[in-house]
Amino acid sequence: MSGAGYDVVVDVDDEGDLGHTDLQEDLEFHNSNFSESAQANRKGGASPGLPLPVTASSSSSSRKRFLWTLSFYAQFFDVDTSSVLSRCWAALYPRANFLDVLEGNPDLYGPLWIATTVVFILFLGGTINQYLVSTGPFAYDFKLLSSAAGLIYGYTSVIPVILFLALRYFGSESANLLECWALYGYGNLIWIPVSLVSWTGISILNYVFVAVGFALSVSFLLRNLYPVLSATDRQTSKALLVLVVALHAGLAIAIKILFFTAGGGPLATKPDEGGG
Repeated sequence: MSGAGYDVVVDVDDEGDLGHTDLQEDLEFHNSNFSESAQANRKGGASPGLPLPVTASSSSSSRKRFLWTLSFYAQFFDVDTSSVLSRCWAALYPRANFLDVLEGNPDLYGPLWIATTVVFILFLGGTINQYLVSTGPFAYDFKLLSSAAGLIYGYTSVIPVILFLALRYFGSESANLLECWALYGYGNLIWIPVSLVSWTGISILNYVFVAVGFALSVSFLLRNLYPVLSATDRQTSKALLVLVVALHAGLAIAIKILFFTAGGGPLATKPDEGGG
């Protein structure tokens, strides 16, 4: 019974009377030094066969990461090329929940470069679309570039924050902010091929291409957000799902109107607006 903090000592009389039943006279309890030896082992080092826990690292080797240090932000980009490519493939051809694909290590490297690629391809596609419908001298309109940057970067960065705050407000902790950013960031991947083919001057084709992009991207979001949103009550989860679809539909409509309208869209430079 030494493991319980006591040593049991049994005294047997000289006559060897084992049949004596008065145990209070024959049993003596002594304090054990088991806990003291265990504490000594912890102070002096781990005992053989008992490794130190992972959290028992020395304080001198641990480094705190603050918001104003590069190491704080570097941890969000700690991902290799093969992981990014596998996540891109999982976004284009989803077979498992994307949060499971992230394996608890969401990154911002892929979402940042995907959003940047979408911005430049939207600018390129919108410029080609304006060129095809133009009837006079053509000049590059860099308002397309700023509009694409504001639309894609704003949507990809702000909407996940709103979704995350809504989930926290309604008591769901199924996904953190980084996972929401990664989900929306990789979900933008479908807009790259859509932007590459939507620059035609044929309005109906542009509508079809953008509609296909919307359907694929929103299905990706709903497939992966449904388990997260269902952690709230039924009415709340339905409302959040409708909000996700409505906001994503707004993104698709904005892409179609701003960049791939047959007449050049509201951002198209009018003939009388050209530089001197």
